[in-house]
Amino acid sequence: MNQEEKIKPAHQLDPTVWVDQYADYLYNYAISRVNNEELAKDLVQETFFAGLNSAKNFKGTASERTWLVAILKRKVIDHYRKRNSKKGKAEVRMSYNNEGDGSWLEEQIADPLSKSENDGIENEELGLAIHECISKLPAKQAEVFTMKTIHGMSTEDICNELSINPSNLWVLVFRARTSLMDCLNENWFAI
Repeated sequence: MNQEEKIKPAHQLDPTVWVDQYADYLYNYAISRVNNEELAKDLVQETFFAGLNSAKNFKGTASERTWLVAILKRKVIDHYRKRNSKKGKAEVRMSYNNEGDGSWLEEQIADPLSKSENDGIENEELGLAIHECISKLPAKQAEVFTMKTIHGMSTEDICNELSINPSNLWVLVFRARTSLMDCLNENWFAI
């Protein structure tokens, strides 16, 4: 393998296919989080513009779709941050179609690459609140939630490591999310 082959990134960007290949997926992702068709369309459009503007920063370690979803996640968070800035907390509860199970928590973990000036402080505060709430969970729920959501381990790996079946895993994750939402609603969002 020559030097040029070693440096070549695993994935390349091709903005000419973004609308055809990813618009529907991104729209469905956005609408499930903002529950507003026009806003979802605007967020997808903003995502494409941001992707074009930051294409030079694409390292090729993630697929185009994964990279665009990451941009869209930040757009959704920024939308809620702006909408709720008067509440004094920048990382805010997202309605996600009134899901009370805490399934949005994965997207709330601190983003170390964030460029916003207050993100470090805000993410640190939310991160501490999440970790405090995780520490209050039953041990098995905390372990499964941490492995699946924070560490991103596959269902199969977690099941093998903990000798549980996938149904049991998802029950534990659901219960952990529900408990975390209750804890965060009491200790973080109520302030």
